[in-house]
Amino acid sequence: MPQVTHHEPGSFSWAELATSDPAGAKAFYGALFGWAPVDSSMGPGPEDVYTRLQIEGADVGALYKMLPEQAAAGVTPHWLAYVTVGRAEETAKAVRALGGAVVADPFDVMGYGRMAILQDPGGAILAVWQPGTHAGAQRVHEPGTLSWCELATRDPDAAGRFYGELFGWGLRTSPGYMEFLRGETAVGGMYALGPDAPDVSSNWMLYFQSADCDATAAKAGGEGGEVLVAPKDIPRVGRFAVLQDPQGAAFAIVTPVL
Repeated sequence: MPQVTHHEPGSFSWAELATSDPAGAKAFYGALFGWAPVDSSMGPGPEDVYTRLQIEGADVGALYKMLPEQAAAGVTPHWLAYVTVGRAEETAKAVRALGGAVVADPFDVMGYGRMAILQDPGGAILAVWQPGTHAGAQRVHEPGTLSWCELATRDPDAAGRFYGELFGWGLRTSPGYMEFLRGETAVGGMYALGPDAPDVSSNWMLYFQSADCDATAAKAGGEGGEVLVAPKDIPRVGRFAVLQDPQGAAFAIVTPVL
């Protein structure tokens, strides 16, 4: 598949893992998806490292060691999805006006771009990316790359209004599920958390494509991860599973119908 050089505003464009054990995460995801790590220094300390994850020399995501203040605040290892925007400042201002919160105000990431971290009114966390020299993931929608992002929320109506105003997303509704649309293109999904999950907070789940969902799920278990939701079929969509890496970060895999 050709390398991606541009993501339209309103598109998911980057996947980033905050982990308690970068070496362990590199080994796990390398075995699972074939990702090759490329380390870059972020500061003077030996652990101030940002690791880009690559397939055949193309960036597909990144990881870093969780900051001490994150761990002290009780933040657990997690994946964070990024959405491309035109201007991070304008997006942050809109988040507040729409009843959300800005967890991290817009800031520069060297010359690569400008970002902010937001929280929607239901509590789900998402990042936005104003590209500079780095557009985001250079490979998507193929095995080992970001394929889908999905919001689990207590209030789909409020979430639909919030993201519709913020990113211009439309909604396509089917029984039990909704899709976020950028124009006519589905860019993500949403479903309502029910009473069977009383302790689950609103959250965004990242899906990575797999050539064989069952084999990847089995591989995850063999590499020290855990299968949270066993592989199952979604009619006319594909086969998916929800996994957890050895450090505790949850993510999903999907093998789409061809």
